Amino acid sequence: MKTTLSLKPAEVTKGWILIDADGLVLGRLAAIIAQRLRGKHKPQFTPHVDCGDNVVVVNAEKVRLTGNKAGQKLFHYHTGYAGGIKQRTIAQRLEGKNPGHVITKAVERMITRGPLQRAQMKHLYVYGGGAHPHDGQQPATLDVASLNRKNSVNNKKSVGA
Repeated sequence: MKTTLSLKPAEVTKGWILIDADGLVLGRLAAIIAQRLRGKHKPQFTPHVDCGDNVVVVNAEKVRLTGNKAGQKLFHYHTGYAGGIKQRTIAQRLEGKNPGHVITKAVERMITRGPLQRAQMKHLYVYGGGAHPHDGQQPATLDVASLNRKNSVNNKKSVGA
């Protein structure tokens, strides 16, 4: 008789992963980050427990988009005032004061919504530059570009932000 392993929250061991987003495609990067945050890469994955790793992403402003998405795809947001709906392109957001917000929102929309999503998103740390304050945790580097040749943008047809 085989039994299914179901982790309890006290049995979870969280690792630290460092990802350099320089030249990586946004959607593919977000899918890999979402998988690591959920813990689906672990053999003891339990759907109702936060068993994923802590993920640190650096160089968020250097993430790339394929095709013409950088200039054409619009994000809408509301200021909270009457008639206060605004829109910005991804290129404008990446050049703005918080370029990591683009990656954060892409990952957030790939994880199932609810209380577990909010707990898992607290383990994502995105920084626009190359420096981060998590050196004390000794994060293991994950080379996303080497996982698949389509993960990084190297050809001239692709448009960067």
